[in-house]
Amino acid sequence: MVKLVNQTIFSSKIKGKKLFIFTAADIRTLFGISKVAAAALLHRYKKRGFILQVKRGLYVFPDLLPPDVYVANKLYSPSYISLEFALAYHRVIPETVYEITSVTTKATRRFDVKALKKIFSYRKIKKTAYTGYGVQKQNDISFYIADAEKAFVDANYLRMRNKQKPISRFDNDKINKDKALKYAYLFGNKKLISIIKTTLK
Repeated sequence: MVKLVNQTIFSSKIKGKKLFIFTAADIRTLFGISKVAAAALLHRYKKRGFILQVKRGLYVFPDLLPPDVYVANKLYSPSYISLEFALAYHRVIPETVYEITSVTTKATRRFDVKALKKIFSYRKIKKTAYTGYGVQKQNDISFYIADAEKAFVDANYLRMRNKQKPISRFDNDKINKDKALKYAYLFGNKKLISIIKTTLK
């Protein structure tokens, strides 16, 4: 007989622990139930629409959705928000960016999360260049995001790799050239360094 947890207790305990995204392992720890019981519980509550699945093994409450930027960090890690989304966040570029873009040291991936009606993309960069990000908060929830200069360098690096033109429409005053160049050198790519030097005045 699989032990099931009352819906109200389930909700209050997880929310009380501020687990904005939770896993089967979290359920097992919180309620002291078996792997089978945790899987059955999550399946039942997902079927009812009481919880949403953002990815295999990751769940949220529809009435307590965390910010997309927090989801992005948790969906595929290690990662931090960067590229166009971060540039828009820092108001470096004028466009509104709807796809939540991140960089990672793992393989490039893209997730179409139907439950949240959002697309999360991750682009691989080398480990030596995996830096230049800090913690920001949205609704008192912390997430990792690149600073303006790192997002600018990351974006131009990947554009160069894809044989695309460098970013041309941006607020030059929001980018510190020396800081950007320090990040560019981490990629060990002369062409990228040249692009950053000529793009930033």
